[in-house]
Amino acid sequence: MSSFEGQHVVVVGGASGMGAATAATAEQLGARVTVMDVQVPPPSDRAFVSCDLRDRTSTDAAADVVDGPIDALVSCAGVADGSDGIERVNLIGQVHLIDRFLGQEKLPRGSAVAMISSTAGLGWEQRLDLIDQVLGLDGWEARQRWMDEHPELKSYVFTKQAVCAFVSGRGGALLARGIRINAVLPGPTDTPLARANADTWLTWGARYREAAGVPHLVPQQQADGLLFLCSPAASGINGTTLVIDQGLYGAMGAGVYVERSRAAAST
Repeated sequence: MSSFEGQHVVVVGGASGMGAATAATAEQLGARVTVMDVQVPPPSDRAFVSCDLRDRTSTDAAADVVDGPIDALVSCAGVADGSDGIERVNLIGQVHLIDRFLGQEKLPRGSAVAMISSTAGLGWEQRLDLIDQVLGLDGWEARQRWMDEHPELKSYVFTKQAVCAFVSGRGGALLARGIRINAVLPGPTDTPLARANADTWLTWGARYREAAGVPHLVPQQQADGLLFLCSPAASGINGTTLVIDQGLYGAMGAGVYVERSRAAAST
């Protein structure tokens, strides 16, 4: 992970939570960091570019401001159910920004992209027919029209499942350009967003953590995973969705721990 010395790391959603931890860690590892966010981050030496992923004009303008090359693009933005424009923040805007940087050739050979999905995105393969419909469309407006026609899918679960499918589906095409793309799927992690939804997000897996004698994950643990995936140490890892949840879903899958159903978790 010391290989970020002198590299340019762009963190989308880097003003708080996992994104802020990623930006700080990348800087500690020698990177020149650019934070893109709709929120203004605390004062630091990092470059800041205002970017509202709910708005295409703002997103395009922000992409134009960021200078290349970008050695690592870490896309950490995310909002919860009930948020205005959730489908744009969690999916459409992030995909558009990645494609914009690719079109501008700001992601050179040897660069890497890492995104944040969620363990709520597990099981995405069972909804691939729907996900392919939206991801298969060309451009922001077409995807937004499709989402508007399917308002029931403007949800945290669907958008996070679509991120998983996007990463897995784009892996080969990007690898042919010398670029790797991966995602982390965080389990319950103590972030401002999780605290705002604590009754559902931070209670999930409580008995598992109690039995194991561990607290909630913290943003730093997700940041470490994101930067690992962008480092040469992960040079053979591509198109992968990496679960970082202290083994909770593995224990559920093995039948040694019983939580509410995944369907209940998605509500």
